[in-house]
Amino acid sequence: MLRKFGVPVLVLAIAAALALTIQGCWGSWGANRSEQSTDDAYVRTDVTPLSTRVSGTVKEVLVQDYATVTPGQVLVQLQDEDYRAALAQAQAALAAAEASLTANEDAKRVQEEQIRGAETQITAAQAAVTAADAGIAAAKPDVEHANSERARQEALLAARASTRQRVEAVVADAEKAQALLASRQADRARAEAAAKGAQVALAGQQRVLTSLRTKDDVLRADIAAKKAAIQVAEVNLNYTVIRAPLAGTVGERKTHPGQLVAAGMELISLVESSPWIQANFKETQLAHMKAGDPVEVHIDALPDVTLKGHVAQIAPASGSQFALLPPDNATGNFTKVVQRVPVKIQLDPSEQIARLRPGFSATVTVKVK
Repeated sequence: MLRKFGVPVLVLAIAAALALTIQGCWGSWGANRSEQSTDDAYVRTDVTPLSTRVSGTVKEVLVQDYATVTPGQVLVQLQDEDYRAALAQAQAALAAAEASLTANEDAKRVQEEQIRGAETQITAAQAAVTAADAGIAAAKPDVEHANSERARQEALLAARASTRQRVEAVVADAEKAQALLASRQADRARAEAAAKGAQVALAGQQRVLTSLRTKDDVLRADIAAKKAAIQVAEVNLNYTVIRAPLAGTVGERKTHPGQLVAAGMELISLVESSPWIQANFKETQLAHMKAGDPVEVHIDALPDVTLKGHVAQIAPASGSQFALLPPDNATGNFTKVVQRVPVKIQLDPSEQIARLRPGFSATVTVKVK
């Protein structure tokens, strides 16, 4: 019995021990390998969908499908008559606003001249008031003297010491002096009224000038708004021309002449001419992998070509975390699945890179030690 069942039992025991050993150490063995390989890798490049910022009708498509383009090359031209008209309208509005500002500045200069004229009138009226005061001051002694002489002559006439003719002459002189004083007083009143009128006119002219200056600020703000409208019109006009932002190859055209397109609609795609490799390594392969590690890349479409490169970046999370619906292992039954982490491989310059196309399958080997 021992000889019959001993050997099989011993074999089974050794197999179980090996299985347990492999299961417990396989992860560390794999993680410590000097080379980490994966065939879950693909050629990638940045694809830029080129859209229009404005709506319009396609006038001309200037490239063919899959054509190579240079930076700034015109790809699609929209009909721009409406946008040119909008630009011309904005420029005309700016010219009108600038003309209004010029007219307002002329009006301010005229108003300033009127203010200076009103100030001159005030000065003249004040001088007239001063002259009238001087005339009144000069006339008052004559009036007092004439009145005194009249009283004296009338007293002498009552005492029969003077003649009536003399009294009448003195009375006439007194009335003449009084009339002259009244005239000087009237002149002063007119001069004072003229001065007050000139001051009122000056205040009115100054209010008009203030209003013109306020209008000046409004017109300047309007000119700034018109200039901004011109910039918007120029930008919209430039948007009717879709250019290549960088060198690369265009994809299939998605629009044709005569087609009406809306803002945001994709017209054509641009594939950049700098491919790289996205390799999805298992999480157990990343223990010692770091940026800068050398890489060998084999492209399935180019079986005889070996490309060199290096690890550029390692993704901050596994690919499942970037999925539309990330897994939630906190609910239901759990089945452990080894996750894969994207690793970006930057290729070294080579003539063969021009033959790569996004989506090509690849096998990547990273030398981590």
